[in-house]
Amino acid sequence: MSRLHSLRATIDDVARFLDAEPIGQIALPPDVTEGRQGLAMLEAGGRRRLRMMRWGFPRRIRDAQLQRNEPEIIGLVADLTNPLWEQTVVDPRYRCIIPITHFGNPDGDEGAKTRTWFSVRDQPIMAWAGFCRNFPEVGPSYAGMTMEANAAIPPTNDRMPVLLEPNEHARWMHGSIRDVIGFQFRPPIAAERMEVLRTEDPWRGGGPPPDGTQLDLL
Repeated sequence: MSRLHSLRATIDDVARFLDAEPIGQIALPPDVTEGRQGLAMLEAGGRRRLRMMRWGFPRRIRDAQLQRNEPEIIGLVADLTNPLWEQTVVDPRYRCIIPITHFGNPDGDEGAKTRTWFSVRDQPIMAWAGFCRNFPEVGPSYAGMTMEANAAIPPTNDRMPVLLEPNEHARWMHGSIRDVIGFQFRPPIAAERMEVLRTEDPWRGGGPPPDGTQLDLL
C-alpha cells in the first residue's frame, strides 16, 4: 500500500471505538504521510491509551552506500522476516492499533496521479494492526503491517493494511508471534465491503477525503 492515511473522526469517537483514554492534547491532522504525526493506541499497565506518534520507524543501516539508497523512514511492515523487525514483532508490548477511516493510493496516469481513498462500509473506523516503539532520536513511532490486497485495491496497489475486526483487537495486542503471522497471511477483508472514493486531488500535495466523509458515531 502507499504511505497515506486519514482519520476523519473525533477523538471521542476513537476513544469509544477502542475503549481507550486519550493522552494529552490531541489535534488530529486531516491526513498523515510517513514522517508526520498520527494517532495510535497502545497498552501500558493494563490501560489502553491514545497518543500521537510519528508514522515511521528510523531505518538504521550501517553500510553508507545502502544508506544513500534507502529511505530514512519505514512505516510499513511487509516482511516479518526482515531483521529490522526481529525484536519488535515477537513482543506484545510493541503492538499498537492505528485507527484510520481511509487509506489512500495514487491513481491514474504517470505525472497526473490523483488520490483515491479506500474505506470499509461497515467499519466507520478501521483498526490497522501496527507496531510502536520509542526511539531516542525521534521519539514514539509506529508502523503498520500490510498484506496482499483484495480485488478492490488494484491497480492502485497490490498491498493493503492488515485490518482487524472489533473482536480481534485483544488478540492482536496480546497474541503470540503465530497470531501476528496469521493476521498478515490470512485472506484480506472482502472486496465487497470496500468503499472506493476517487478524487481529482493531486497525489502529491492533495487534500484529505472530502468533508462529507466526516464521521458521526454518536
